[in-house]
Order: sequence, then structure tokens, then C-alpha cells
Amino acid sequence: MEKLYILLIVHVEENEIIDGEKAPENSMLYMASLQSKGGHVCGGFLISEDFVMTAAHCQVPDNLTRVVLGTHNIKNVDEGKIRYIEKMYKHESYQNVGTGKDIMLLKLSRKAELNNKLQTIPLPRSEIHLGDNTKCYVAGWGFIKTGGGVVNELRVVDVSVINPRVCREMWGGVPDNVICAGGYKTKKGFCQGDSGGPLVCDGTAVGIVSFNWEKNCNYPDKPNVYTDVSKYLPWIKTILKRTKRSE
Repeated sequence: MEKLYILLIVHVEENEIIDGEKAPENSMLYMASLQSKGGHVCGGFLISEDFVMTAAHCQVPDNLTRVVLGTHNIKNVDEGKIRYIEKMYKHESYQNVGTGKDIMLLKLSRKAELNNKLQTIPLPRSEIHLGDNTKCYVAGWGFIKTGGGVVNELRVVDVSVINPRVCREMWGGVPDNVICAGGYKTKKGFCQGDSGGPLVCDGTAVGIVSFNWEKNCNYPDKPNVYTDVSKYLPWIKTILKRTKRSE
């Protein structure tokens, strides 16, 4: 695994969607843009009125300050769509993407108002095991080509789940508790600026965008890798309960 760590650590600034399309209006109403003073940094998704889920590596190097909710276009955002970040709960064992546990919860300073423009997305209820070639999708505001820039309008692409054994072979090893989908034997997948966004299968957020191959989005060399949300359900519930008690 030592070789793997070296390969992955170099990529972690932020992870647009490759070979995708603009997301239809009134779809994916749970998507969140995590921003610093410089603008969009990472993706995320609303799991409750006051919590957004994202990747742990999104905390560095940018200083995340706010979350934009309920819009597909992040260029023109009114104050009502902005929520400031009250606290970040990064998984306590996270070190870098190469060692896994790339998951973080963001407590919002003010609850989101759910309506026909803003919704939460459900998480798995128990541990899941996705079958090979399961059709899912991933969305974000990231690059649409290697070395590009983030976009203003949300884009989405469908991806297929890749067998874990094949994924390990292609990477020479991957962290525990991950899902591989897209980016291998296809031109479809995520790119820089998409990190933290959800892998959605059958209407459920099953994964979190974690890493690709050294910022190279010109596939099909390596599968895209996501944190498997279902493996962290106890940790997620603990954080949500702890914050509820302190309110």
C-alpha cells in the first residue's frame, strides 16, 4: 500500500464531470456547493435540515466557510441559498485519501428550509454490496476536462459500479470501505472540483467522491473511487445524535 499512498496524496486538492450533461432542472435538489472566499471548492449533499455530507479531504487546503444549497447555477446566488458552516466533523482516523475514511459532516449554522427547490437525499439503511455494473450517477461543478476549471451549472453523468477485485488490481490496492465506479474502460466519471459529491444509486447516496488518477480525467486507465457511505453509518449516527443533544 505504500506505493498507493504516494500516488494518491498528490491529487487531493479538489475533485467536473467528464462526458456528462447539464443536470435537468428540479433534479438532484440535495446537491451542495462547498465554498471558500475564492468560490467553489468541493461538492456535498444535504442529508438533513442542518447537515451536509462531503469528503474529509475537502477541508484542505482551502478554508471552507459556506455551503450553497438549492441551486444548479452557482454563479448567481442570493443570500437565502447560503448557509455558513458552524462546525466540521471530519472522521477522526482520516489521514489522506490513500488511507481511506474520506468522509466529513458539516453542521450548518442555520437549518435549511426544505421545499420544492431543496430536498435531502437518503443514506443507506444498512451495509450494502453493489453488484457489478450497477448503474448509478455522479454530479458536480468540477472540471469538464483535465486541467480545466469549475463550471457554473451542475452537470451529471451515469457511471457503472466496477468489481472490487478489478479495482484493486487496476490501482495496485485501494483503501478499505470504498466503491469503484466509472473512469475505467469508459470516458465517463468525475474530475477535480467534484470531490465530496454523492454517488447515487436507486435514489440513495451510497458513495462520496474521493479520488481519481493524479488529476487525470482522460480515462480509461483507472477506476474512480468513492467512500462507501454504508460502512460509516454508526459513525454518522453518533455525530447526528451528539449534536442533537447539545442543542
